[in-house]
Order: sequence, then structure tokens, then C-alpha cells
Amino acid sequence: MRASGVLLPVSSIPSKYGIGTFSKEAYEFVDFLAQAGQTYWQILPLGPTGYGDSPYQSFSTYAGNPYYIDLEQLVDAGYLTQADCDACDFGDNAAYVDYEKIYLSRFKILYKAFKNSNIEDDEEFKAFRKKNASWVADYALFMAIKDSKKGISWSEWEKDIKSRKESALKKYEQELSEQVLFYEFQQFLFQKQWFALKQYANEKGISIIGDIPIYVAFDSADTWANPQLFQFDEEGTPIAVAGCPPDMFSATGQLWGNPLYRWDYHKETRYEWWMQRIAHCFELYDVVRIDHFRGFDEYYAIPYGDPTAEYGHWEKGPGYELFQTMKKKLGNKAVIAEDLGFLTPSVMKLVKKTGYPGMKILQFAFDSREESDYLPHNYTPNSVVYTGTHDNDTTLNWYQTLCRRDKAFAKKYLNIKSNKEVTWEFIRAALASVSETAIIPMQDYLELGGEARINMPSTLGDNWKWRMVSGQTGDELAEKIYDMCKLYGRCRK
Repeated sequence: MRASGVLLPVSSIPSKYGIGTFSKEAYEFVDFLAQAGQTYWQILPLGPTGYGDSPYQSFSTYAGNPYYIDLEQLVDAGYLTQADCDACDFGDNAAYVDYEKIYLSRFKILYKAFKNSNIEDDEEFKAFRKKNASWVADYALFMAIKDSKKGISWSEWEKDIKSRKESALKKYEQELSEQVLFYEFQQFLFQKQWFALKQYANEKGISIIGDIPIYVAFDSADTWANPQLFQFDEEGTPIAVAGCPPDMFSATGQLWGNPLYRWDYHKETRYEWWMQRIAHCFELYDVVRIDHFRGFDEYYAIPYGDPTAEYGHWEKGPGYELFQTMKKKLGNKAVIAEDLGFLTPSVMKLVKKTGYPGMKILQFAFDSREESDYLPHNYTPNSVVYTGTHDNDTTLNWYQTLCRRDKAFAKKYLNIKSNKEVTWEFIRAALASVSETAIIPMQDYLELGGEARINMPSTLGDNWKWRMVSGQTGDELAEKIYDMCKLYGRCRK
């Protein structure tokens, strides 16, 4: 079935409190998607973020970001007053997230809500703890200890708690019991509010596309609680880390630094941890985009401590066996394979064998020197087309900065007559393609420039900040999107 959707991170939704949340504005965005005849809302990973603010470097693969908890609902619950919320400084630029101010304010006000909640007596909270027992206690203790040690990585903790000695775990659980409960409280609120928003979206006919990063962060509750899953030595130090080799974009490659998996151990356990992780994702989302899909075929291993990614080597991943196990244990789930970048025949074979649709990015298509698989006339129906992703520039700014020959090729291919039409002609090409699903970043529907870019890979400081401003969407835009999606057979109504 042909369908379409919009890519917009939760953090980019307008709200009064400095960052997008599960607030009334999020519900209004769902209404906008429904009005525009859309089937999908694609978001980025929902995990709690740390240094660098990247949703792809989270303190937990299971936990949710407390920044997204809607404070208005806490006022309605009697945990906070409006004056409490108004007294916080969340930044004064509605179009960008000020993460430092959010960090300094959000936990203080959530703690106030926690102290007013009597949450330990709440039956719903007790049920939440029981249902999420496999991860929430470890995560809450990890964060409480981290706070008590001024945020340093678990790899720098004292040996007894770093290695999770039973006596040390008991000691910290007792000493930090209130902080542990506070972190569990945050996760309870996150899940309660997110599942309510997701249910609202589903009832409106909107399915959520979520994102599962292949790797977890080194400084995370996942690695601390489950070191046996990763390529660590006896001291808990990584043996090798993840990244990408040198290519035309980077002479020294990309050094991501995430720990690598001990795939032999995962195979012995029949991928139990992976099955739990993926099952959790399918509670949060309706469709899961698996990031860096090629890493399941082969992954790039860089010796730990190397300053660049130049001297890594390729290792064999689990291949089809992991997905075969997943299909047996979880059934046939809706998955998108992020198969971007240089693809070897074995990666292409793996994607084909799983049956999952791969991704097509229009911004990758217009290299005047060669024929590209990303040109729409080369697509197959079992694919998902994007004008660009969260890692690309907005289509308008990307087009404006193209070299002369590539721009001439794009103009000719898309029949662009004036610069005013640029973004919508790219959108038209995506929607008109044979790809069963088309996802358009919200910034492109708003025809925004480089100021609205979400992320520039391998850089720190200015990423993940852009937000929509109240009033940027509306009936006129919803109707325009609806009309074009209907023209190309993608409308839900």
C-alpha cells in the first residue's frame, strides 16, 4: 500500500518549556498529520541524552528522555503549580533548544514533582516497576550513582561498584534509595505520557516509525549491567570500538567509540538480549528503522585508544540468523533497514533475504558524473524514499550549495523552473516514485534553509537544536500536503 509520512523529532515540537514534549502541541501535530492525510510520524530515538545531546548516544537503550515529560500534565496531577513551571529558565529562543538551560532546570522541577507525588503508594507505578523490572532498577541505580560521582563514566568508578559486587550494589541502593526512586519516577511518567500520545496517534490512523541504533553508548546502564555482551577486557575496558573506515567524505574515517558486541556470546544465548531490546522497541513504536543495518553483516572494529578510524578492520556480524530468530520469536514485524553508504554484495543479499525495505535518499541522487541508485527511475517498490534524513541538510540549503554541474542535472531531472519551486519539486519526485512509502522531513514541507538542519555528523555543539515555532503549520499547509499526496496515491483518506 502506498503511503507517506513526516519526519520530525519529538524535541522539535513547539512547547512552552524549551524543548518539544508530550504536550498539547504534540497532540496538535498528530491532528495536523491526520488532516494532511499522512500514515506515518517518524521520530528519532527517545532515550535519555548526555554529553553532545545526541539521541544516538544514550544512557540506556530502554529508558526514555525525561526532557520529553510534559510539565502541564504534572500541574494537572497536582504534583506542580503553574508558578513552579513559570519560575524555570528553559531558554528564550523558541526556534532552538538550549540544552544547558534545560539540563539545569528540568531535573530540579521534576524532583519537586517527585517530592509531591507520594509515588511509592501509586498502584500504577508499582505495576510499571514490575513490568519493567529487567531494566529500570539497573538504569535508576546507574544514574543515581553517576549523579553522586558528579557524572563521571562508570569506567572510572571504584572497582567494587564498577564490577557490580553484591555488597557494593546493596550499599549504593540503600544510600541512594531516594535518587533511585526519583529516576524510576521519571521513567514511569515518560512511559505513561508517551503511550497516551502514541495511542492518540494510532486512533487517528497515524503509525509511529521509531529508530533503534545498532550500538549502545559505552557510558550507559546497558554496558555497566551487562558487560558480558560486549568486547571488554577483564577490567571493563573496550578491546575495540565502532566506526567507519576512511572514505571520500573523511580521510581518517569516523570514530564513533561505541563498544562492539560479542556476537559469539549473543549467538549462544539465542540473541536473548537483542530479542528483549527489539520487543521493547515494538512497544514504543509501530515500525522500527534499524540504524546502520550493514553492521549486522560486517562491522568495522577500531582498536580501542586509536585517535582515528584509519587502522580498523572488518569483522563478520551475525548475519541473517539474528533476523531469523527475531521472526520466530516476535513474528513478522514492520522494519526499515537503514542500508545507506557503501554496500557490499553480502549486505545487499542480507537486506534482500530479510525482505525489509531499504532507504532511498533523493539528496544522494544528483551526482552528474555517474548513474545513481538514488535516482527515482531506479527505485523498486519495496523501499522508503526520503528527500533527506536527520543527518542531511534541508533540501533547500543543500540545493543552494550544490556545485554548478550537479545543480544543472537536478534542475533538468526535476524540471525546476524557478528557485521558488525547488523544495516542492523534490517532494513531488519522492511522492511520485514507486517506493511504497515516502517520508518527508518537516523542514522541507516548511521550505526552510540551513538554519533548520537537525544534525551534521561528526560535529558537536550545534546539533539536535532546531524546533518548529507555533503557527508554522496550519490548515493551508495540511491541505497542500494532502493534495499532493492524494495526486500520487499516498493519502490515507
